[in-house]
Amino acid sequence: MIETLTVTVLALAITVGLRLFVAEAFYVPSESMYGTLTKDDRILAEKISYLHRDVERGDIVVFADPGNWLNEQQPEPGPLRKVGEFVGILPRSGTGHLVKRVIGIGGDRVICCDLKGRITVNGIPLDEESYLAEGAKPSTQRFDVRLPPKTLWLMGDNRSASADSRSHLGGPGGGFVPVDDVVGRACCVIWPSDRMTKLRPPETFENPGLKK
Repeated sequence: MIETLTVTVLALAITVGLRLFVAEAFYVPSESMYGTLTKDDRILAEKISYLHRDVERGDIVVFADPGNWLNEQQPEPGPLRKVGEFVGILPRSGTGHLVKRVIGIGGDRVICCDLKGRITVNGIPLDEESYLAEGAKPSTQRFDVRLPPKTLWLMGDNRSASADSRSHLGGPGGGFVPVDDVVGRACCVIWPSDRMTKLRPPETFENPGLKK
């Protein structure tokens, strides 16, 4: 009996440790990333890479909701659900967490839009066709922002249905999300099985001109 209890406790401790420091599963809470992700996709947010590198442009990140961005919150999970999420045997629900793509990092100047309707980062236009939702424009809302240090400019791939940094320019934080609010980098879709895929940063963010 004692041996079984010890093994169970150790297994739970390892599982919780993995969730806290290695990777964690989440539900996608909305259609704001449609084209790349869809609502209720189960994604894995890995945390290891951010131990040795900073958050980068193009990353898809899971982050703590900085100010009730997700107005249509999912119902608060029940006690059993909360336990399952805490120990890591169930994906974390969308309550309190969002999923967006990193467009700009601290110090960047992000503008919408140039004469061809493209978003520019530090004067370099982004080619977003590979990940934007079909038919979506980079943005119909104009903006010109300079990001404070240690903040992110986050946007959904489904631009017309994403209440992202653009929608909170006049709110607390000015639409800028602190890097410390990032929980992890979405590295893959793990469920449903027909949507399982690895998530990679688009090539446009590899342009050396983006670096300041």
